[in-house]
Order: sequence, then C-alpha cells, then structure tokens
Amino acid sequence: MRELENFLDRTTAELGLRAGCAFVRLVTDGEMRRLSRRFRGKDKTTDVLSFPSETRTRPKALRARTKQLRKAFLGDIAISPVTAQRNGKAFGRTTVEEICVLMLHGFLHLLGYDHETDRGEMERVESTLRGRLGLS
Repeated sequence: MRELENFLDRTTAELGLRAGCAFVRLVTDGEMRRLSRRFRGKDKTTDVLSFPSETRTRPKALRARTKQLRKAFLGDIAISPVTAQRNGKAFGRTTVEEICVLMLHGFLHLLGYDHETDRGEMERVESTLRGRLGLS
C-alpha cells in the first residue's frame, strides 16, 4: 500500500536512517499469535512485534542512536492489520493511521527503547515524532 510505503520513507528520513534499514511485514492474527508465543511466551495476538537484528541498550538520546546506526540493518517489524483496525477504531484512527503509529513504535523498539522499563522515555520520544510525522 503506497500510503504505508510513503510513511516508512518519511519515518526513516526523519530518523536519519537509510531506506531499507528495517523490514515491515503485515501478518495475520494467527501468525502474530504464533510469533508472540514463540518469542514472548505469550499465547495471544498483539498489534506489533519488533525483532532487532542485535541486542541494543536503551539509547541516551535518539539522535545519537540514529547517528550510530545510520547505515545498519535494524531488524524486522511484524504488524497485524486486523488488530490495528480494532485498536484504531478505539483511538479514533483509520487502519492506515494505526499501522503508521505501530510502524513508528516498532522502529523505536528496534533502536533500543522499551516502554515497559523506561519510565515514559519511549512514550515522550514517540509523541514528539508523531507530531513531526503528522500522526495523532
């Protein structure tokens, strides 16, 4: 879908990363559940999973991390459009808008952010980037 490709291009440019630095794959809920079970030990579907190409520590600053990884392959992002559609309705976003939000979220995980442990740092960075990229 062209809108998603355009958003992916804008995101990598905003982050100062090269095109092709990550693969984004849209998967079924069944596939997402299988991935979640295998890699997270959770037998349920989710909206997005990120698979970094290597273990990364939490970055001290976004720009420093992206400069460090400018030419690297970051990893893979899996997104469930069905779950994104459900969540998008709850947040007042279209499915495409929700998938864009999930792509950005996935990129931040690939860069080393972890909202489960960082006391809101990832949320703040993500909010700033959503504004720059025109997302609600």
